[in-house]
Amino acid sequence: MSACSSAADTSSATESAAPSATATESSVETHAPVQAVDLAAGEQDAPVEVSVSGDDGVGVTFREITLEPGATTGVHCHYGQLVAVVAEGSLTHYADIYPSGAHVYETGDSIIEGAGYRHEGRNEGDENVVLWVTYIIPEGKPLAETDLSHCDA
Repeated sequence: MSACSSAADTSSATESAAPSATATESSVETHAPVQAVDLAAGEQDAPVEVSVSGDDGVGVTFREITLEPGATTGVHCHYGQLVAVVAEGSLTHYADIYPSGAHVYETGDSIIEGAGYRHEGRNEGDENVVLWVTYIIPEGKPLAETDLSHCDA
C-alpha cells in the first residue's frame, strides 16, 4: 500500500472524535467518559495468523489510504504483514498469489498481505477507494518497499 503520514493524536482518552461518514456505531455498549466507534469492519473466510519478527522490535501503524480513480500504489512488497479493510470503493489487487493474477476487493472486504511478495493496488473505478490499514512491520523497516530487489522474485 502507499505511504501517507499523519500527526499523532494528542487528545485525551475521554474525548470523542466525530465519526467519519463511513463510521458505524460500535456494537459494544459504552458509557461516558469512554466511547467506541467501529470505523470499518471486514471478514476473512479462513483463519488469520500474524507473525512478524524484528531484531529491534516490531512497529504497528494504523493508516487511512485514499486512492483517487486511476491511482495506483505502484508495485511493492512489505517486510511484515498488514491487515486492511476497504472502507469505500473497489480495489483491484494485482499479485501472483491469485490464480487469475488479480482480485477485486469491495467495500467491507478485508485484505491480509504477507511479507515479501510483489503486488500492486489500483483504483480502476469511478469513485475513491479508501483503505484502513494496520501495518505490522519490523522496527526500522519501511511500511512499503519499492526497491523490488528486496522482494521475492
